[in-house]
Amino acid sequence: MPLENSKSLSIIIPVFNEINFLYRLFEQIKLYFNNKNIEIIFVDDGSTDGSTNILEKLKKKKNYKFSFKLIKIITNSGKGKAIQIGIKESHGEYILLQDADLELDTIDAKEMYDIITKNKDIKCLFGSRYLSGKLKKNNYFFNNLIGKINTLIFNIFFSQSLSDVHCGLKILHRSVVDKINLSINDFGIEIDLASQIVRSDFFIYEYGISYFFRSKEEGKKITWIDGLKSFYYLFKVRFFHNSYSTNLSVIYSSIYMAFVGSFFGMGLGNALFIILFLIIGSIIGINFKILSSSIIFLCIYVGSLFGKGNGTTLAVVIFFIIGLFIARRSKKYFLKSKFSKFF
Repeated sequence: MPLENSKSLSIIIPVFNEINFLYRLFEQIKLYFNNKNIEIIFVDDGSTDGSTNILEKLKKKKNYKFSFKLIKIITNSGKGKAIQIGIKESHGEYILLQDADLELDTIDAKEMYDIITKNKDIKCLFGSRYLSGKLKKNNYFFNNLIGKINTLIFNIFFSQSLSDVHCGLKILHRSVVDKINLSINDFGIEIDLASQIVRSDFFIYEYGISYFFRSKEEGKKITWIDGLKSFYYLFKVRFFHNSYSTNLSVIYSSIYMAFVGSFFGMGLGNALFIILFLIIGSIIGINFKILSSSIIFLCIYVGSLFGKGNGTTLAVVIFFIIGLFIARRSKKYFLKSKFSKFF
């Protein structure tokens, strides 16, 4: 990042056909962030409704103190691409991501900024629409359901405990931004961002915020199709963006767990058990490398030697849990040693 023209905060706002909200958004930004050490970066992502003209008029106003940047993308490229471009052009110590449609209250953004600047231990702060006792207005049940399911899957895949991975209001310290390399261009950017933050060993804090949904008639662009696409992105960032050793461990653990699953059930039930255990194996492979994963496999094998019928099943489950415990302790013990890449 260039050191010249550095600011305390960069607010990046992707804009695509938001003509009905830009004046109100500008007034709210001026109310809460009117400071010369703050830069507001509007990234116009190929708008065709006159949003570009509105942004140009707002930039020419003289009644604000913050730095106003307007970046224009000729062809609509997606929210993720707009954020990537905005980050590259930012100079702030902190980067705040804010949607332009006013579904999320700007005063919450200000509260989050105050929190993260007062507590230097916090490097990542995500807004959450499900944590607060603040005002909410939302009747999109299916979109809401998919968002919660996606968050649950993300938590399982990355051993997290987030409540709202898809919330568009986030603030990050520059040290976090410098360690990630975003690549998803559409609404999957939220999953891409969160996964890379976790991989970089930063802790994600959450803050409850207000939420006021808007209808399709009011310009809402994300649909249930985008929600389904996010399932693909979850698997992509978890199972394809890994090191060679992790991918090898995933394959290894998936195979032996699928084999274990083959001993459960009959007919269709047997096939479902194999699929379920394969998925469990892939998650084990993500969290444990070859040696620690082998400890789990060994414990399962030992468990299979005890009992008969349902007794064997119970023994396998018990020894599987014991294996997880031993593998986790081994991983922790060797974490800072030269053998860590094997655990």
